[in-house]
Amino acid sequence: MVPLTAWSAYRPHDAATWLLEALPVLLGLPLVLWLWPRFAWTRLALWLMLAHSAILLIGAHYTYALTPPGFWLQDLLGLSRNPYDRLGHLAQGFVPAILAREVLLRQTPLRPGFWLGLLVTACCLAFSAFYELIEWWVALAIGADADAFLATQGDVWDTQWDMFLALTGALLAQLTLSRRHDRALAALAAPKMDHH
Repeated sequence: MVPLTAWSAYRPHDAATWLLEALPVLLGLPLVLWLWPRFAWTRLALWLMLAHSAILLIGAHYTYALTPPGFWLQDLLGLSRNPYDRLGHLAQGFVPAILAREVLLRQTPLRPGFWLGLLVTACCLAFSAFYELIEWWVALAIGADADAFLATQGDVWDTQWDMFLALTGALLAQLTLSRRHDRALAALAAPKMDHH
């Protein structure tokens, strides 16, 4: 993660946007390391955090509207805008869904089922809505210079799309990874074998 962060920070398209977009990684990685003795994440959660961090750091380096992978997808699919921002918001629901699921299963009496799924989804939507509020506050604070951070690309429904994609990501993660996540949690909880 350190090499990717260093690359991302080296001569980004817009330094202020880089800081705003990279902040979740810059704060999250030290937090994960600090909490590790008390809360060691499953390998699945760690791989998802790594993937999401890569998405964030690439978007931070170029800005979401100007990422080369997004332009490649735009050309491939014949889209009117760079979809990298959309991918980022899909990941903003997908990855936190597994993280919220892990915290809830390990720290509360909740078990897999309807209520867990509902609460995980609600957590992801709350996180997405809060992020949209942060974008709004930044726009109010810095004015026209916020365009690169907002990455709306002229879409008046960008905020709604962002939250819808986070919802879609949260549901998709739970539908596709819950069983695998349950196995990862069971492996984490299993007593370590002594190999003397």
